[in-house]
Amino acid sequence: MGMLSASIGKTKLDSGWLAARSTEVGLSGTQLTTSHPPTGPAKPWMEAVVPGTVLATLVKNKAVPDPFYGLENEMILDIADSGREYYTFWFFTTFQCKLSENQHLDLNFRAINYSAEVYLNGQKRVLQKGMFRRHSLDVTDILHPDGQNLLAVLVHPPDHPGTIPPEGGQGGDHEIGKDVATQYVEGWDWIAPIRDRNTGIWDEVSISVTGPVKIIDPHLVSSFFDNYTRVYLHASTELENRSTWVAECSLSIQVTTDLEGGVCLVEHLQTQHLSISPGAHVQYTFPQLFFYKPNLWWPNGMGKQSLYTVRISVDVKGYGESDLWSHLFGFRKIESHIDNATGGRLFKVNGQPIFIRGGNWILSDGLLRLSKKRYKTDIKFHADMNMNMIRCWGGGLAERPEFYHYCDIYGLLVWQEFWITGDVDGRGVPVSNPDGPLDHDLFMLCARDTVKLLRNHPSLALWVGGNEQVPPEDINKALKNDLKLHPYFKNSNETGNFTEDLSLSVQDPSQYLDGTRIYIQGSLWDGFADGKGNFTDGPYEIQYPEDFFKDSFYQYGFNPEVGSVGMPVAATIRATMPPEGWQIPVFKQGSDGYIEEVPNPIWKYHKYIPYSKPGKVHDQILLYGIPKDLDDFCLKAQLVNYIQYRALLEGWSSRMWSKYTGVLIWKNQNPWTGLRGQFYDHLLDQTAGFYGCRCAAEPIHVQLNLASYFIEVVNTTSQELSDVAIEASVWDLDGACPYYKVTEKLSVPPKKVVSIAEMKYPKTKNPKPVYFLLLKLYNMSDYGIISRNFYWLHLPGGDYKLLEPYRKKNIPLKLTSQIFIKGSTYEVEMQVHNRSKKQDPKRLTYKNNFTTVPVDGDFNMASTEPVNSATEEKQVAGLFRRICRHFKDTDSLKVAELNGTDSGVAFFLHFSVRGWSKSHKEGEDTRILPVHYSDNYFSLAPGEVMPIKISFEVPHGVTPKVTLHGWNYHVGQTIL
Repeated sequence: MGMLSASIGKTKLDSGWLAARSTEVGLSGTQLTTSHPPTGPAKPWMEAVVPGTVLATLVKNKAVPDPFYGLENEMILDIADSGREYYTFWFFTTFQCKLSENQHLDLNFRAINYSAEVYLNGQKRVLQKGMFRRHSLDVTDILHPDGQNLLAVLVHPPDHPGTIPPEGGQGGDHEIGKDVATQYVEGWDWIAPIRDRNTGIWDEVSISVTGPVKIIDPHLVSSFFDNYTRVYLHASTELENRSTWVAECSLSIQVTTDLEGGVCLVEHLQTQHLSISPGAHVQYTFPQLFFYKPNLWWPNGMGKQSLYTVRISVDVKGYGESDLWSHLFGFRKIESHIDNATGGRLFKVNGQPIFIRGGNWILSDGLLRLSKKRYKTDIKFHADMNMNMIRCWGGGLAERPEFYHYCDIYGLLVWQEFWITGDVDGRGVPVSNPDGPLDHDLFMLCARDTVKLLRNHPSLALWVGGNEQVPPEDINKALKNDLKLHPYFKNSNETGNFTEDLSLSVQDPSQYLDGTRIYIQGSLWDGFADGKGNFTDGPYEIQYPEDFFKDSFYQYGFNPEVGSVGMPVAATIRATMPPEGWQIPVFKQGSDGYIEEVPNPIWKYHKYIPYSKPGKVHDQILLYGIPKDLDDFCLKAQLVNYIQYRALLEGWSSRMWSKYTGVLIWKNQNPWTGLRGQFYDHLLDQTAGFYGCRCAAEPIHVQLNLASYFIEVVNTTSQELSDVAIEASVWDLDGACPYYKVTEKLSVPPKKVVSIAEMKYPKTKNPKPVYFLLLKLYNMSDYGIISRNFYWLHLPGGDYKLLEPYRKKNIPLKLTSQIFIKGSTYEVEMQVHNRSKKQDPKRLTYKNNFTTVPVDGDFNMASTEPVNSATEEKQVAGLFRRICRHFKDTDSLKVAELNGTDSGVAFFLHFSVRGWSKSHKEGEDTRILPVHYSDNYFSLAPGEVMPIKISFEVPHGVTPKVTLHGWNYHVGQTIL
């Protein structure tokens, strides 16, 4: 690193680290940081991953196989067999810093696992135990006079890493539960054991320069009155005077908002004067700041995620600026209560009920290779799926500020659990740790520190004591007390409608540890599942799609976990498994006629969930015929994934407020190359379930109730829909339209589900055994489409095997596209046109002129402007107009024609992006990932035109190629 000028602020130490196994280093920490520092990655030293884990470092240096590939994890020594010393590692780096007079330097570790000794220039400091606590060391007095500083950190694994029983199990032998650490690392039914138990410097390391006075853990809170027109910002902060003299301070708070064109508007600037005694540590509360009708922060699907920048600075007389702190802040109020109608917990944001449709989250990566870039992709994926809540499961992490930053940006509410799971803490088999972790004081220290770390994020919605368990009585009592609500935030039916301030004697809310969010003792209590702690979440396997709509399916108002399948695409299987892992399951028929899928050993190791449930659900892949090979199996699995997850969310939405208040899917993603419960795989490629979810969770949505065959409209917004119509068209496998019906002049009240009419095609004379149904909800004024939903259906008792010969249909397509490039970012605007049949003039929605309103800020792949041009050429140009403001146009429009002579639906079209480079090796995975698609795995009726937007980053030296696949296009067609 270059010489750090002694200016106020933080510098991350995230590069240049070395690591070595402690037993292979014959030197003390003092020697390493004085006379014998390592000079480079020469044995036993290697380049280290910081932030990251010991195992991440070993994988990077190919000292062990990739634990996520095939069965390679079995080749890595488990800590239970090696002993803790084997995964006890030194980490070493250098930094340059030379302070001016009256300056101080802190060495900060935002988290380590599990304990460590720190040596800086020969001086030792200790980082106490606990995976979820920050450490800040004042190292001012031990900096080297010449500014060159040597840092070595000896990191020890958890005290109780446990052993893995031969049968596996939830949390292994549960010994990890004795520590305050992540619990999934001994293995679960969705992941293999992590061999080092996530030992390492797993979060940010930094140095921070301050003057005599330091700002510590400010707390920002907003309160609302007069129906959200009168709003106050409350702020408190801790201040420490490190000098030996009285510090005369000017403490300022500034609130700004960013306008278009890089303009920053100062909303408030206030300065207060105070004196701080030598060595004193004080808390200061600012006078409240008044805002009139500020822009509110809303969850995804409810409005904009308006954010302000709050800056707190302290100037010391005779010194100048001593410290500076800033944070994005959103004005919003979250409350919840147990709903009388459903018994489920009902959430409100800014006084508006929000129907929760979200999912469970473990962590981004099982080796804790966490990054802002990956977090941005993870969270944007969730927003793209139209989700509005993420549950951070108790066996995983207290998520990092970068995770919350992108939840703030994209509008994902977060349910944050503490580190208790029923499986490990008192309810598992065998029962162990009934009193939770051994050190309850350590647990509470970590909990309080986590609250301080995360509490200023508007996306953080609630704290929960544990997964399927409540914490031990003393911890639970302490959490309830520490996280009690301030009077401003206690539930009322008139949220935000206070006309008079509460008593002036009420403590300022920013002086609470939190005070703004509810604490729930466990994931099965108080409005979740049966509310009483019984195991009433789930189920976790394949279902008949129509069952999600039935009265008998799930009996409680809010389901915190319901899961299903998650097979990725074939390219991911080939990229993460050797050829013996490319064998598809054996379909074994039982005497009762049900099929049992027998997966190969690698799939079994990667926790594959079958697409059948003998005795309950017939195999859903076999509905399409027996798969021929891996590609065929994975494609048919995507068909099932789409149907399964769309039906799950549509079934819940169908009973919005009448039976349910929310649902969280188990789970959204895997932190490794697992084969269950995911919408995108660990390589960041989406399954078709991603787009089934995206479709079903639209804020305004038209759908078919698969149990009753009535068409329904779900309006989760606060606006009434009026003067709208629904077009229902059925298309058979010969390209004919035997059923067409338009229902006009409809109105749908806000926050309501309306059943419109029965879709009667199955009851007509001689209905086809397999058919397609296209539903469109549109504005009658301009035919702008609000919601579009495409189904493939069979008659009762039937199957989809007739789709197999349909693959031979040659459906003509025309693809008109243009590429826009900004640095390494590519945006592709495309129109896909099914040209197989001239559209009947009376059907006026075939151009798919979507009415979604573009949002400001980051380019939004979900947004499409209304297009009402008379010609296709003008239509394309109109679609490209907005994106031109962000990116450079490369060439003129490109047109690709896929010739065909058949009429019919172009079925299950999906794009992929691959890269070509001179260093390409045979058999190498050439996909460019991640890619954001406005839609994928979509189908087009004859005559339909669909706008598609694709966004991706291209690595240096790589040429991207966009390829189209589909049911009728099994040989990929390169479009660009």
